Amino acid sequence: MDKKQGWSASAASAKSQVVNALDALTPVCAPFAARWDAEADRRAKLRTPEHLKALLKAQKDHNSARSMAAQAKSQRRTARAASNNPLNAARRAARTADKAARQQQSSTKAALKAARREYPATLRSLAVRAHALHAVPASVASWVLSADHGLTVWPVSVSAGLVGLNAAALWLGRRTPSVQLDDGLSAEERQLMTRLDPAYWVANAPDRGLSGTVTTPPEVTAGGIRCGVRLDGPWTVKALTDKADSIRALLGARTGLRIRITSGTRGGWAVLSLATRQATDGTSSLWTPKLLPADAGLMSLGLDTETGEEVLIPFDERLLVSGASGTGKSWSTRPLMATAHLRGDLVLIDGKGEEANVWEHVCRVAVEAGEIRAAIDEAHAEMTRRKRDMKRRGLSVWDGAQLTVVIDEGQVVLALVNGDKDRLQRLIELSSLGRSRGVVLWWATQYPVTDGSAPGVHKMIAPNLLTRFSLRVAGTTQAQVALDDCAHYAPNQIPEGKQWRGHGYLKGYGPRMIRTWTLDDDGVRSLPVKSWQGPAVPVQMVKAEAPAEDTKQVTNRDRVLEAVRDGARTGREIADRTGLNKGTVSRELGQLVKAGALRRAEDGAVIAGGAA
Repeated sequence: MDKKQGWSASAASAKSQVVNALDALTPVCAPFAARWDAEADRRAKLRTPEHLKALLKAQKDHNSARSMAAQAKSQRRTARAASNNPLNAARRAARTADKAARQQQSSTKAALKAARREYPATLRSLAVRAHALHAVPASVASWVLSADHGLTVWPVSVSAGLVGLNAAALWLGRRTPSVQLDDGLSAEERQLMTRLDPAYWVANAPDRGLSGTVTTPPEVTAGGIRCGVRLDGPWTVKALTDKADSIRALLGARTGLRIRITSGTRGGWAVLSLATRQATDGTSSLWTPKLLPADAGLMSLGLDTETGEEVLIPFDERLLVSGASGTGKSWSTRPLMATAHLRGDLVLIDGKGEEANVWEHVCRVAVEAGEIRAAIDEAHAEMTRRKRDMKRRGLSVWDGAQLTVVIDEGQVVLALVNGDKDRLQRLIELSSLGRSRGVVLWWATQYPVTDGSAPGVHKMIAPNLLTRFSLRVAGTTQAQVALDDCAHYAPNQIPEGKQWRGHGYLKGYGPRMIRTWTLDDDGVRSLPVKSWQGPAVPVQMVKAEAPAEDTKQVTNRDRVLEAVRDGARTGREIADRTGLNKGTVSRELGQLVKAGALRRAEDGAVIAGGAA
């Protein structure tokens, strides 16, 4: 090793020791910095123009009252000197005026103090004043005493040291530890583990309104820190969740740290999870065909950030992908589209057009209005053709290749077909009737809402999209549509930033975040070329080739019967799939049951009868 390498190694070692020392001191100074910042923020919020105006008025009134009090006092002295009789009218008047002026001065002084509290000095200026109050007398004392010996300059040194100590403590307390210490824990994790210890928690929890909760010894997992919390008395998991801010304050955790509170394995217990690390750290997110599951009925969505396990979702299920602009929605959808392309046929209906630029040389894409209408018509015609084929062969589920229709952006496509009732009905039927016929609809949107003038997904389509994955969305309304009854996962609270792109929640999987796979442009272009083409003129083809009994108009009874064959078991499910109102569904069900085409099971579910 030459001198240069030795010097570099020594410098790196020294730097590492310094950083480790700073990381060890950071948790000690963090409470001081937190209190400082909280007080500074409180003072800053009080310094409003209204409070300043009130302070200036109070100062003016107090100065005027002081002047009047001084004048009244002077007049009283003059009157006393002019007459020795205490009952003299002039002396009594001067005494009364002096008393009133002193009372006014006292009142305005109290008002001035209140105004100063309402418009306080900044914490920085207050600290400067405090240090100056110490430094100036100390400097004078040092100068006076330094004539005898040189050791009397210590007051100035102490004052300067206090200033430096204050600044250093603030810097350390606000610093974010980043290095790993010898035991594998960061300084932040050490602090959190210490405060999650049952002894510390029980001693300090009452101060934060958490009396009656007790933690278990915490453990560090691949996804961060986890510990159990025993809930005594009236405590519930929901009540503890509402106290998340108090828990963050008790732990001294940074604002950006994700804290999750879930139910334990038995009643009276909750699980507290702190995402100080991710199990996916250091793992590539790039998707390759090697990630295709052996089970053809599944496809890989991504990795669980807490356990590192691969998350699989049904391949032949209708899918809703939600995510605001910039959250990585297109990148997250690409691996799923590649899976559909390799296993069957893929049609991309791209309302915006940018994603189609990459896929247009690989699969069938539709961007312009005419192309989108044609793609919808052909997919619906293919679904109808497969229905006839399945009837001819006596099948209940399509046994051929799956045709996957991906719509991105849903809002643009809905705006295009909104005035076309027939084509909108075809989209609805694709979502409700296509699955059993091997035609599966995947819907992606930035605006997961079903109401308003520009919905991102139609209210008759959304109930049919059973598999739902959501990246970060704008608010609670979007979260409700994006994850349905799992909206409490709170995808609207996923942090912003590039490091969180492609991270989201899967309905029914649990409130554990998933990091999706990604596929770059070159990966898409390397896929085999296969462009699906359906019937060009579906209506004419049906009239020319289909038997006479298949060309009849589809009735409400046919739709109800198809919905039951597609898996619907209740009147509500049938109404959601067909778009018919409940009264019509009930009437048609009664007639179908009476005719023997359907029958009801013991639990009330509707199933196909012997004549179906």
